[in-house]
Amino acid sequence: MTPATASPVTPDFDVLIIGAGLAGLYQLYRVRELGLSACVIEAGSDVGGTWYWNRYPGARFDSESYSYGFSFSPELLQDWSWSEHFAPQPETLRYAQHVAERFQLRPHIRFGRKVESARWDEPGRVWRLQLDDGSQPCARFLITAIGALSVPTLPRIPGIESFQGVSCHTANWPKEPVDFTGKRVAVIGTGASGVQTIQEVAKTAGHLTIFQRTPNWCAPLHNGAITDDEQREIKAGYSDILQRCRESPAGFIHTPDPRRAVDVPPAEREAFWEKRYTERGFGIWMGNFRDVLVDREANALMSDFVARKIRQRVKNPVVAEKLIPKNHGFGTRRLPLETRYYEVYNQPNVELVDLTETPIDRVTDTGIRTSAREFEFDIIVYATGFDALRGAYDRIDLRGRDDISLQDLWRGGARTFFGIQNAGFPNLLMVMGPMCALGNIVRSIEYNVDWVAGLLRHMRDHQLSRVEVRPESVDAWMEIVRKASIGLLSNEVNSWMTGVNSNVDGKSERVLARYSGTGPEFRAKADAVAAGGYRELDLNA
Repeated sequence: MTPATASPVTPDFDVLIIGAGLAGLYQLYRVRELGLSACVIEAGSDVGGTWYWNRYPGARFDSESYSYGFSFSPELLQDWSWSEHFAPQPETLRYAQHVAERFQLRPHIRFGRKVESARWDEPGRVWRLQLDDGSQPCARFLITAIGALSVPTLPRIPGIESFQGVSCHTANWPKEPVDFTGKRVAVIGTGASGVQTIQEVAKTAGHLTIFQRTPNWCAPLHNGAITDDEQREIKAGYSDILQRCRESPAGFIHTPDPRRAVDVPPAEREAFWEKRYTERGFGIWMGNFRDVLVDREANALMSDFVARKIRQRVKNPVVAEKLIPKNHGFGTRRLPLETRYYEVYNQPNVELVDLTETPIDRVTDTGIRTSAREFEFDIIVYATGFDALRGAYDRIDLRGRDDISLQDLWRGGARTFFGIQNAGFPNLLMVMGPMCALGNIVRSIEYNVDWVAGLLRHMRDHQLSRVEVRPESVDAWMEIVRKASIGLLSNEVNSWMTGVNSNVDGKSERVLARYSGTGPEFRAKADAVAAGGYRELDLNA
């Protein structure tokens, strides 16, 4: 791929890929298809990424299984049968393992190794990595497939390390099952992972105490087993399912209703929302009236509808009010989907602690002390989320041309070109990096990987060895990202989607943290770059 005159350095590989989750596996598949040598560096002992690490009870899809799996292989689509409409974590991990084995990817993966640093060698035209086992592989290209939600964060509570019982973070769950039967259990956090964990732990715990800082709007998942008839229908209809995903704003099978909530008569509007509340998945979020996420009046009406549902499902009116968000509207933060989550609070063995009223002072050797009282626990579960979007990048000492640090470059917020490249970082390509289109994650992964593979193919065919995005191209993309964020109510709310994480230094203020436009718009713009011969990039031999 590299002309002999380009560099005296012979790299160990054409491509090094960080991460063996679904993005890393598919990127490896595409790189090998191009005839390039490649190696994946993976911290875990197996493939799967998110589905390897997040083994907590209740972990599962909240996008329909058949809209989530890979589409690049028709044979894979037909051979694999999802057991549930929203598959549980063990099944999804088996799926990732199946993909790795079916396409003979494992021999190209080094497990149990972490990347400590990566430095661009300009004279040698290679990326040089330092791994925690002391090895130093180098490659012409470095591709990061490290995930937007892959670095767990613990809350800033004194004494966490002093607890003598069992403590687990949902995103770093032990491989051995944790038995909650009859135990005194604390769960800190009521985001998506917390909701899934709580509704499972409550089934067997002797007593469950839930520590909530910010309540979230939740909606029913309505999961169920896929029947034989449904299985045949799904496999016969994959082309239609995938087309719906391509056409929808966020890559799900749900598309917004073209009407405005404020224009629909109240009785008709209520009936529409009742129907959505009884349907599977994200329809109530992604398939709602088109103005719910951008118009304050429409959002207030929707929020009032869901608040009434919470009051109906939670018997204690005081507890119900604590579970209704007051600082953000429905759908303006990531929407957790639940299965009888609100009914958990009707159980006599479940207690809700509102941390806005009685904050945690510290974790003790026997439990948790709040400003009001002391609790004793056998198990503490931290469902306290992730250092999202750029957190995994901040854990690697990434240095580009002229020894520029990616952490320094992103200090005021990440700036990328389509979430794929950074100015000053030649031959560093990101899959699902900051400012890419997120949504239904595997649909986005496949597009991003294919785009990167297309660029590598172009470079191979034209005997090019170096690619770096032009600074003005980054500026142009960031202006598109800025304009796409205007008007969305979610960008006025503190959440990981706006770059806020009070548990991480330097991330307490909202920033332009993500691309908020639609998937079809993102793909059209990225396709135009490829079709135009990558003029936005500086390509040379």
